[in-house]
Amino acid sequence: MQDLRITTVQSELVWEDIDANLQQFSRKLSDLGGKTDLIILPEMFTTGFTMQPAASAEKPDGKTTKWLAAQAADLSAVITGSIIIEENGKYYNRLLWMQPDGTYTYYDKRHLFTLAGEHEYYTAGTKILLAEIKGWKVCPLICYDLRFPVWSRNAFDYDLLLYVANWPISRSHHWKSLLTARAIENQSYTIGVNRTGKDANDYLYSGDSSIMDYAGNILHQTANKEDVFTLLLSYAEQRAFREKLNFLPDRDVFSIQI
Repeated sequence: MQDLRITTVQSELVWEDIDANLQQFSRKLSDLGGKTDLIILPEMFTTGFTMQPAASAEKPDGKTTKWLAAQAADLSAVITGSIIIEENGKYYNRLLWMQPDGTYTYYDKRHLFTLAGEHEYYTAGTKILLAEIKGWKVCPLICYDLRFPVWSRNAFDYDLLLYVANWPISRSHHWKSLLTARAIENQSYTIGVNRTGKDANDYLYSGDSSIMDYAGNILHQTANKEDVFTLLLSYAEQRAFREKLNFLPDRDVFSIQI
């Protein structure tokens, strides 16, 4: 199995301005061609975490989807991050997994952040996405999903768990602790990509975007600044660790009622 080059993009976001955000991410990604396999952007990377979806929602084949397709093709890399999608009269906080050939799959955020009223404006997803890249199985999730270990559980033998987020600085300790826990309990590389700066509601974000290994060790973590960081993940090292501490086969078997 090949190793995987991943790039995390920690950035400030321009509030509810799709064009401005696409322009800034185009600049940030411009020199990554041929240097990475997977680029990870934050949650709602075109708008910030807004509870006014009608003002910023796009159709599934909208501007940002087309932008992602063009970027993935130009950079020869998979690109992922979440945006606001309107489909059949409903709004979704939807993560797109865009491949270089222009095909994509998606994941709709399952756990909507009730403290901000997200459940009042968006429709929850019901299915886990298992994406593939270079033979790796990847489970991409969104922000508040991090607090729910059952939904994140490695019941599918995935190789990489990732979260895209708008997670405020007031709970940064929770963010970092839960990422560590998810990595340890699932024996999986675990990545969290968060935003920085301040949004229109005066919430501050420190970022703390993190790359954890399969034992919960921090491979990269950065706060309070924008950051584009690339790292090579070793499939063989993770596999060897799982074989040495072979506790995943002892996991509980369960089903989730939606």
